[in-house]
Amino acid sequence: MSSSKDLRQAVAAHGAELYRLAYRQLSDVGVAEEVVQETFLRAWRARDRFDPNLASLRTWLFSIARNVIIDTLRRRSVRDQIVDLTDRAESIEDHADSVLRSFQVEEALARLSPAHREALVEVYYRDRPAKAVADELSLPVGTVRSRVFYGLRALRLALEEMGWRE
Repeated sequence: MSSSKDLRQAVAAHGAELYRLAYRQLSDVGVAEEVVQETFLRAWRARDRFDPNLASLRTWLFSIARNVIIDTLRRRSVRDQIVDLTDRAESIEDHADSVLRSFQVEEALARLSPAHREALVEVYYRDRPAKAVADELSLPVGTVRSRVFYGLRALRLALEEMGWRE
């Protein structure tokens, strides 16, 4: 996002999705809109720190939105001392972390070769036996297992390059 044109394109591409996330977490139309605005404002101010080699623009924006949502919930909890939002903020923070992790895994999977990605998705995410995947792809079962093994190594490396330390 080096120009206002890039910012407009980012808003067009990701604004609605960021709004849905904020609305799901906060259940308030106006506050969700403010979160999206604040997300793009923070992104614009930090545009020199965006590194497309570490994560996609989408992942970066979602991590900023997650922080804005958490900040919003914390401000709300201070203002509304009657209502204890601490538990809700923690569960939303956990959910936001989960959403961010899934975007990062999706981004890392996109960096794998199609053969490794297919093997991982079928065996791990769809929980299918390697034998069934091998039969479907007309491959030896050892080849599928090898692709899963090396695919996991490549996935771990891609996630580490993106800054994931779990």
